[in-house]
Amino acid sequence: MPRFLRGAIPSPNIWNTPQTYELENRAVDPEGRAEAAMSAIRSWTGATVLDIGCGTGYHLPALAATAARVIGAEPHEDLVRLARRRCRALRNVEIHAATAQALPLPDASVDVAIARWAYFFGPGCEPGLAELSRVTRRGGAAFVIDIDTTRGAFGRWFGQSIPAYSARSVENFWNRQGWQTSRLDLRMSFERRADLEAVLRIEFTPAVAEQAIAETPGLEIAYPNLLRWKLF
Repeated sequence: MPRFLRGAIPSPNIWNTPQTYELENRAVDPEGRAEAAMSAIRSWTGATVLDIGCGTGYHLPALAATAARVIGAEPHEDLVRLARRRCRALRNVEIHAATAQALPLPDASVDVAIARWAYFFGPGCEPGLAELSRVTRRGGAAFVIDIDTTRGAFGRWFGQSIPAYSARSVENFWNRQGWQTSRLDLRMSFERRADLEAVLRIEFTPAVAEQAIAETPGLEIAYPNLLRWKLF
C-alpha cells in the first residue's frame, strides 16, 4: 500500500512502478533540451534549487553539480527513501517528505523551483502555485514541464487514455496565472525494445498502450512537452 502525505495527487506511474519509471527517466531528453531551455531563462549555477515532486531523486544529482543547494520535495514516502539513498553522498542535497501545497521552507528561500511531470497541472493546483510564490525569492524563477497533449502521437495516446483532460482549460488556467509558455520538442530514446514497451504500458491505459506499441517502430518516441515559467 503506497504511503503518502495527505493532499498529494497519486501518480499512476512512478508511485506504482518506480523501476519502470526509472527507465523512462533515463530515456527522456538525451540532448538535455529541457535543462538548456530552463537555464537560458534563469541559471541555477550557485543557486538554491527546489525540485517539487522529485520522485526517486533522478534529477537531483545533475542539479547539485552546479547549484549551491538542492532541495527535493516528494509526498510518497517510499520514493523519498529511494531519493535519499540516491543522494546520500551529496552534501548539498536535502530531501523532504512534503506536498507542493505545504513546502517546509522559509519565505523567499529558493532561487529556482522546478516541477516536471509531477501531476497534470491546471485548475486545482492553485495552492501549490501560492507556495511557489511564497518560497521563491525576488529574482528567482519557477518552471513547470508537462506533456503537450495537443501534438503528436504521444498527445493523441494521452487524450485517448484520459479523455476528460482539457488542454484548452489548462492553457486558459496558466494564462490567467500570468505564466509564459513555450514548446519543448523532446524525445525518448531506449536501449531495448522491452524497455520502450514497458514505459508505454505505465503511461497509458492497457488498450491504448498496446496501440502505441504497435504504432511505434524501433527504439524512439517523439515526446512533445510544454515549458511554463514565471519570473519573480
